[in-house]
Amino acid sequence: MARRDSIMHKPKDSRGAFLRLTRMLGPFRWMIAGVAVLCVVSNLLSLWGPRLAGEAIEAAAAGKGLVDLGLVSALAGRMLACYLTASLLSFVIHTLMVNISRRFAGQMRQRVFDKLMRLPVGFFDRNQAGDVISRVSYDIDVIATCMATDVVSILTSVVTVAGSLVMMLTISPLLSLVTLFSVPAAILYTSRMRKLTQPRFKARSKRYGEMNGFVEEMLSGQKTIQAYAYEGTAEERFDGVNTAAAEGYWEADRYGVTIGPTMGMINNVTLGLIALLGSVLYMQPVPMISLGDISSFVLYSRKFSGPINEIANIINELFSALAAAERVFGLLDEEEETPDRENAFVHDLVRGDVAMEDVSFGYEEGKRILHSLSLHAEPGKLFAIVGPTGAGKTTIINLLMRFYDVNEGRILLDGVDLRDATRRSVRGAWAMVLQDTWLFRGTIFDNIAYGRPNATMDEVVAAAKAAHIHAFIMRLPEGYQTVISEDGGNISKGQKQLLTIARAMLYDARMLILDEATSNVDTGTERRIQEAMRALMHDKTCFVIAHRLSTIRSADSILVLDRGDVVEQGTHETLMAKKGFYWKLYAAQFE
Repeated sequence: MARRDSIMHKPKDSRGAFLRLTRMLGPFRWMIAGVAVLCVVSNLLSLWGPRLAGEAIEAAAAGKGLVDLGLVSALAGRMLACYLTASLLSFVIHTLMVNISRRFAGQMRQRVFDKLMRLPVGFFDRNQAGDVISRVSYDIDVIATCMATDVVSILTSVVTVAGSLVMMLTISPLLSLVTLFSVPAAILYTSRMRKLTQPRFKARSKRYGEMNGFVEEMLSGQKTIQAYAYEGTAEERFDGVNTAAAEGYWEADRYGVTIGPTMGMINNVTLGLIALLGSVLYMQPVPMISLGDISSFVLYSRKFSGPINEIANIINELFSALAAAERVFGLLDEEEETPDRENAFVHDLVRGDVAMEDVSFGYEEGKRILHSLSLHAEPGKLFAIVGPTGAGKTTIINLLMRFYDVNEGRILLDGVDLRDATRRSVRGAWAMVLQDTWLFRGTIFDNIAYGRPNATMDEVVAAAKAAHIHAFIMRLPEGYQTVISEDGGNISKGQKQLLTIARAMLYDARMLILDEATSNVDTGTERRIQEAMRALMHDKTCFVIAHRLSTIRSADSILVLDRGDVVEQGTHETLMAKKGFYWKLYAAQFE
């Protein structure tokens, strides 16, 4: 029951999602208006066909054995012309709607991606990448498909139903009353089914997002999965996620699939009643309706009931599209980073003087990671931060980069509170290399020059040499023009890390952050890189987080953290002489 209950999510605001989709279609309003006009013309031509068919039957019956072939042929020719023109217009309509949906989906994806670029880091910490990707791809595809097909069907159906009703009323108001029996029955039934199916379609989209997130996680960790012989467990876990997604699909469709057959049954009952009553009216001593009119009426009744049945069949897709729209709009409504303060300071000439004064911070309310932390890094100095896992080292980096703002206290850059400066200028003042390296599919040259797109080949080569990666690059088939796969999957972790270090060296920043940046290279290479980095970053401030304490012995100042508190601070020699917490950490690595 727990899983069943989790699937039964109520939609938050389907009406609001529909209205927002309508407003987003504003740039296409003239094209849509043109499509609507063409729909009216196309369906009027289609509606005139049954009338001409009835007239042809009347002409044939009036001859009593002597059929006026010329008149019948003329009527049949007009009917054929009406249907052919209607078909051609239908082709044009669908072509226009596919074009509109394609452009709309492209604009919506661009809008969502732009939104993602403005969201704070905390959003990506809280949400699975696979679920976000599912909203950008699967959910927007569902909306676009609905626009390309279902919108046309609805427009066509509305015109057809209204036109058919008018034509039936002109033929026989009495028979029209029988036809109208299907309308309230269809409305009541589809209204009931909407309440049952729409929450399930939203839950289905959520389940697919969770499945995508799990698959992405497993694919990115294939080497680890195989190294630990985890394949069987991964398959079992996927079976659970896949079963949940399949159940979500079943929950959404098991009610929806009954709509079409039920509406077909209602329409068939209505058609039977029309045939019965029409026969009675025709068999009267003075016929109340002609044979041609009965024929035309039956055709119109099929045209009247057909669109209602079609709407019933596509209603599942409409509900699915609205559920997908809610998920997309939910992402678009996510709170963005707090705007910069009015007249915020722009750090265009950074010296690199960094200070933290009584800083307290926690990612969740009531759970502090840093407690009244203070530090001062002078310009051009190498500042190291060490401590056990969970001490708050990376949190300091997140605060320095303004990925998060402090809860208490303040951080100063050249004497200016970071909250009084623009985020762009604060982050632009730093070059950053993380333990989790990131490369994109492209040439090695483009990856190194990522922060400086206008960099010359000589500058890129100089940075690569300083990072001790030049020799490796020159052994590749096309040197710096070698294309590496997504996230650098075709090179080793150490080489990936060296490339990101070369990128940081090339970036013209006044300050540098290395967050476990050399954890995937050997100690000798790490020392040489740090020496090259110190020479390159002369008169620039460096923050280094390192587990291998031997690599930070030359740091100008070492901050020792434990559980969010500063327990020691000083140079390597002074801290070793104290034989305190740092001494224990250092000794533990060389036991």
